[in-house]
This record gives sequence, C-alpha cells and structure tokens, in this order.
Amino acid sequence: MEKKNGNESHIRSREIHKCTLVSVIINSLLTAFQIVAGIFSGSQGLIADGIHSLSDLSSDFVVLVANKKSQKASDIDHHYGHLRFENGAKLIIGAILLLVGVGMLWSAGNKLLHPETHQLVKGAALWVAILALVVKESLFRYMFATGKRIQSSLLIANAWHARSDAASSVVVAIGIAGNLVGFHAMDLIAALIVGVFIAHMGYKFSADALHDLMDRSLEPELEHDIKTCLLATEGVTGLHDLKTRKMGDLALVDVHLEVNGELSVKEGHQIAVNARNNVMQKFNVLNVMTHIDPAH
Repeated sequence: MEKKNGNESHIRSREIHKCTLVSVIINSLLTAFQIVAGIFSGSQGLIADGIHSLSDLSSDFVVLVANKKSQKASDIDHHYGHLRFENGAKLIIGAILLLVGVGMLWSAGNKLLHPETHQLVKGAALWVAILALVVKESLFRYMFATGKRIQSSLLIANAWHARSDAASSVVVAIGIAGNLVGFHAMDLIAALIVGVFIAHMGYKFSADALHDLMDRSLEPELEHDIKTCLLATEGVTGLHDLKTRKMGDLALVDVHLEVNGELSVKEGHQIAVNARNNVMQKFNVLNVMTHIDPAH
C-alpha cells in the first residue's frame, strides 16, 4: 500500500510540475506583452494587469519549489515528511497577492488624487486586455481541471490566482473602454478595483494556509466518513477521541478504537491494522495512529 501511495504521489508531482511549467511560459509572455503595451498605450490599468501577471509568475515558481521539496522523504528532523511545504507555499502565494494588491491601490489612488496625470488611452490597449482575458481564463480552466483531477489544493490555489487575473482583465477592459469614450479616470478606477480584488484574494489564501499550518482539522463531512469507515471494520465496537489534521493535501488521523476486552493483544492489534488499512485505501490519508481500548 505504501508503494502504491508513493507511485500516486510521484504521478501527482509530475502533473503539478507540467501544469505549472505551462503557466510559467504563458505568464512570462503575458507579463512582458501587457506591461509594454500598457506603457506605449498609456493605460495604467493594463500595466497593473501586467504586474498581476508577474505576481502569477512568482506564484508559479513558489509552486515549483514547493512541489519538489514536498516530495522529499521523511528524515531525522521531519518524521512526517515535508508535505507542509505545500501549505507554506499557499501562504507565500497569498502574501504575494496581498502585497501586489496594496501596491496597486496605492499607485492608482495616488494618481486619481492628481487629475493632471490622467491621460487618453490608445485603442490598442483594449484589444490587448481582451486577448489577456481569453488566455487567462483558458489557463484557469486547464489548471483547475488538473488540480481537481489529482486533488492538489496547491494547484487549485494557483488556478484561482489565474482566475483573479482573468477577472481583473475584464475590469481593465471596461476601464479602457470608458477612457476611450471620454471618461479618462475610468482606467485608474479599473486599476483600483483590480487592486481590491487581488488584495482580498491574497488575504483569503494566506488565512486559509495559516489555519492549515496550525493543524486545522478536516471538514466535518470527511471526518464523519472516516468515522463510519472505522466503525465498519470487523471487531471495532466503538471509537472516541477521533482527531484529524492536514498535512499538505493529505491528512493525519488519530483515534481510540474500542474492541472486546477479552481479545488477546495480537487480535486487538490485527483489528487496528485492518481499520488503518481501510481508511488509507479510501481516503487521502498519510497515516492513521490507532489506540486500542477495551469496550465498556
């Protein structure tokens, strides 16, 4: 079973690596294209969107590093392995988003307070924004589908980062269109909205990752399913003190199993092994620590 889990982990890691490399290539091209186009067209919104794509690129590299580090086997200092590199990576991605969002708010807000800095945007900026929207939405769908298929919260988080890019491109396109018809401040307002959106998503990612690093338990529904699976094991008459915590995209389970007090130590041990195997076969669980108690 451990060999099977190892093979699945290797396949999963390879899929994350491939998907993230695709994202790196796309975000590198988009970043350069949007920032250059924004400078030449005079669109602050497009430049802000390009910086957002740059933050995506930073997140991609964080994912690549975390994906590699999290696959390291356990060692003398990390008895449970290095899977929490993924949780740490999510925290870093969230922090990057938060800082980028605040920076955009500061820049766009400052320029809104000085009307003399408002300028007419060239029409080419609108087509660049629409093109960026199509590319980012396609990237989101690809990464999200892959993340769901291999059950990678890290890849799903990075996919939503791409979706935030797509949403920001919509706002930027609207802002550029407004600027072109005479509302010159619309481009800066679009940049402000993008900044709020990015900062909010960064906060959510960071808070979520922090809770996981603080040993947040699994969802109540999943805990209930694990409890049902344990109780279905032959010889288990009850259980108590079921505790779970996240380790990357896997989980650690700790539980006291109640068995017939007349059984031998060997028989009780076999029941515990069977219960552990049942859970690990059906759920994404790294380990199940069982304690055998006599039934009252």
